Amino acid sequence: MANVQIVNTKGLGAVVSRVQTDAVVSICAELKAIPAPLIPILHAVQEKIGFVPSESVPLIARELNLSIAEVHGVVSFYHYFRQDPGGRHTVHLCRAEACQAVGAGALEGHAKRTLEVDFHGTTRDGAIRLEPVYCLGNCALGPSVMIDHELHGRVSPQRFDQLMQDTRAAAAGKP
Repeated sequence: MANVQIVNTKGLGAVVSRVQTDAVVSICAELKAIPAPLIPILHAVQEKIGFVPSESVPLIARELNLSIAEVHGVVSFYHYFRQDPGGRHTVHLCRAEACQAVGAGALEGHAKRTLEVDFHGTTRDGAIRLEPVYCLGNCALGPSVMIDHELHGRVSPQRFDQLMQDTRAAAAGKP
């Protein structure tokens, strides 16, 4: 299967490179023998490429002997899986009840206005993607956000602005 190329037939979205195609084939070969391999494969593809390209769905389906609809259904059902490249940094904003009780709703509104995106959106400069999450396990220190893999608690709108300034600087390659 290593000679299969993923082709973008829609003319929309990201074009998947030969390197990305090879990554999907390699991941499928490595993981398809484990029990229930679809979700681990999707996680590995997203980790390696940064998202699950729609063009990779038929290849994953073929490798696992599943229908394209089955694979697409899993990718589209779970909000964790991104179907576009997203931002260079991902901000997960907690929407669980404990965070809501201490101001996460106001923080959500502030974040959306400041970043000029809704959930699942990426800022115009491609630096930040905003995602909802329904618990970060930091309930005593809400409202909480996770930037990439770094957890932050007691995030006020002012602290959010500072975190975004720092994140944008990192995205631009500045210290």
